Amino acid sequence: MLNLERLRTLDALARHGSVSAAADALHVTTSAVSQQLGKLEREIDQQLLAKNGRGVRLTDAGRLLSEHAARILSQVELAESDLEAHRGQVVGELRLSAFPTAARGLFPVALRALRAEHPGLRVRSSELEPEQGIAAVVRGDLDLAVVLDWYNKPMPVPDGLVKAPLLDDPAEVAVPAGHRLADREEVDLAEFAEDEWITWGEGEFCHEWLMFTLRSKGVEPIVGHRAGETHTQLQLVSAGLGVCIAPLLGRHPVPDGVVLVPLTQRVRRHVYVIWRADADRRPSIRAAVEALRTAAQQVD
Repeated sequence: MLNLERLRTLDALARHGSVSAAADALHVTTSAVSQQLGKLEREIDQQLLAKNGRGVRLTDAGRLLSEHAARILSQVELAESDLEAHRGQVVGELRLSAFPTAARGLFPVALRALRAEHPGLRVRSSELEPEQGIAAVVRGDLDLAVVLDWYNKPMPVPDGLVKAPLLDDPAEVAVPAGHRLADREEVDLAEFAEDEWITWGEGEFCHEWLMFTLRSKGVEPIVGHRAGETHTQLQLVSAGLGVCIAPLLGRHPVPDGVVLVPLTQRVRRHVYVIWRADADRRPSIRAAVEALRTAAQQVD
């Protein structure tokens, strides 16, 4: 009989393309991945991997079995989901993530409600950027992830995932109190062509959105400082070191010395929660989505 953990290892290798990437996805060592695949080869008496330069590639047998593995693991997920739905109780373990401002702005309310209403449910949460959260849900490392896209830059969501909207998160520009535009009722992003921006890390979705949006207005951004957390960005603004985009979610309290100026064009992030379609019937998924929606209604 085929071993599920070994099939999971083969599936991770097929998805991620290398032993080291599979090990990272499964949170095990590369040696453990190699051992599991070696056992699987002996179990089926066929070679699954072949050397490819410094790495490995799947053989024809490896590709064939990896396709079956993906379907088998999906069926196992469906079976577990159906059993949990049949039991009708919100119990077990639920793993979820959110990008930092959503973790700050939604998790305290939502997770407290889940603990109070469903004491048999163990929730494990973490902060992950949207792309990382989506990848972790696809891999099965997480059950749900709170992610985002922007009004003019959608976040691609892979097939096989379900998403539910939580809130539209309006954003303003945070400027130092003495800034030339601080007393304006509204501003256009193009008016910040000469300002230094305090932005997110290189390659992060929100940073790429800001660069894309400013360049679409004919502005080549001047990036002075980078910080992953909105509160760190706002403190840098307070020190007079630049300006930043300040979405509503998770930004309070705003430091002294910072003025929030509305934008002429409505700039919003769309915040939503995603999970795997084959886990859709789990009561714990439904309870978590409802708790997140209730928490989102309290954002102001």
